[in-house]
Amino acid sequence: MADAPDLSIELQPVDGAPRALSQLLTTFPLAAVVVDPYTHESSWILDTACRILNVFCEADVRVAFLVAGADVEGAARFIGPLAEQILTLADPHRSIARSMGLEHLPAFIAIRQDGSVIGTAEGWDPESWRTTAADLADMTAWSRPEIPVIGDPAPYAGTAALG
Repeated sequence: MADAPDLSIELQPVDGAPRALSQLLTTFPLAAVVVDPYTHESSWILDTACRILNVFCEADVRVAFLVAGADVEGAARFIGPLAEQILTLADPHRSIARSMGLEHLPAFIAIRQDGSVIGTAEGWDPESWRTTAADLADMTAWSRPEIPVIGDPAPYAGTAALG
């Protein structure tokens, strides 16, 4: 399990002012898919990640794409039109990955309002993503997304989170 993140880390929404992670956790837990815009492996998971995050959109959960290593323009360019559907946050210094001790991206992370970690899944390992999603669904009394589904990529390890 990953470490609890530093709640003072500032993240930049593609359409707003920078906010500390603690501000994003004020009302709801956060479910985010952390991607690296400089790798093919992260681009392969975008549609699957969007489908999973959309399951939690109407739950008491804040959902987001967290783009590690990119500024606002780079994050918006990498996520593309999905940024209009799901909150997209730029993390140019990979501060979340570093703070949580993530080793591989893409990653699926779920964080409680107090900053403690509900679950994490690194790389595209459908079983670990399903476990993290189930833990979040149980905590919020919400539906569990089906993981994987036909059309999802084959499992893969991902790339170095801090590389």
